[in-house]
Amino acid sequence: MNKNKLLVVGLAVAIALSLALSGLALARSSNDEGVGVMVGGIDVPGSGKYTTLQVLSGQQQVGLWVNGTGEVTAKPDIAVVTLGVQIEAKTVAAAQQQASQAMSAVMVALTTMGIADKDVKTTSFSIQPVWNYDVGIYGDQQRILEGYQVYNMVSVTIRDVAKAGAVIDAVAEAGGDLTRVENIYFTVDKPEMLYDQARVLAVKDAMDKAQQIASLAGLSLGKPIYISESGGYIPTPMDKMAEAVSSTPISVGELDISVSVQIVYAIE
Repeated sequence: MNKNKLLVVGLAVAIALSLALSGLALARSSNDEGVGVMVGGIDVPGSGKYTTLQVLSGQQQVGLWVNGTGEVTAKPDIAVVTLGVQIEAKTVAAAQQQASQAMSAVMVALTTMGIADKDVKTTSFSIQPVWNYDVGIYGDQQRILEGYQVYNMVSVTIRDVAKAGAVIDAVAEAGGDLTRVENIYFTVDKPEMLYDQARVLAVKDAMDKAQQIASLAGLSLGKPIYISESGGYIPTPMDKMAEAVSSTPISVGELDISVSVQIVYAIE
C-alpha cells in the first residue's frame, strides 16, 4: 500500500514538473516575440484576474516618439456641385421624355455659364416605379402603381468659385420645378504646394518637441529611425465662413489642410 502511495506522489510531481517546464518554454517563446507574458499566477484581490508582466522588445519600442502637426489655411478656388433633374409621370416614356428635355436645358445653361464639357460628369441616373399603398375591401394592404420616376444627376466643377451662385441660379431657371441641387463643396485646384508647406511645419513641430523632451530628460538624440505621415482636409468652422457670393447665398469660406507626422528618434 505504501509503495502505491509513493508511486502516485511520484507521478503527480512528474506531471507538475512537466507543466512548469512547458510554461517556462512558452514564456520564453512569447518573450522573444515581444508580447505580454503571464508571470507567477498572482491573483488580484476582488478581480478574479491575474497580474501580467508586459515584456517589450524589438526596434519599434526603442527611442523617443514624438508627433508633429502642420496646418495651412487657403481660400478655395473650385466649387463642385451635384445637381440635375427629377420627374414623375404615368409612363416610363413620358417620364424619360420630360427628364431629357429638362436635362438638356440644364446642360445648355451650364455651357452658357462657361462650364466646360470635361467638368460635367454624370453621377446618377435611374428609372424607378412609384408605388402607393392602400387598404383593400378586405382590410389587406394593396400596392398601387402610380407612375415612374426618372432621376438624372451630374457633378459640375466650377473653376471660377465666385460664379457658383450664378451657375445654380441659371440651372434652377432652366430646369424649373424639376431641378434638384443635392450637394456643394469647395476645394483647391492644386493642393500639392499647400501640403508641402504643411509638411514642413509638421516636421519642425515634431523636431522641436523631440529636442525639448531630450533636453528636459538629459538625453542625447540620434537620427530618426521611423517616420510616418497622415493628413487631409479639415472641415471649415462656421466662424470662418466668408460673405455670400452671387444671388444664391453660397459661402466659400476657408479650407484648412493639415499634415501630421510621427517621428521616432534613436537615443545615443
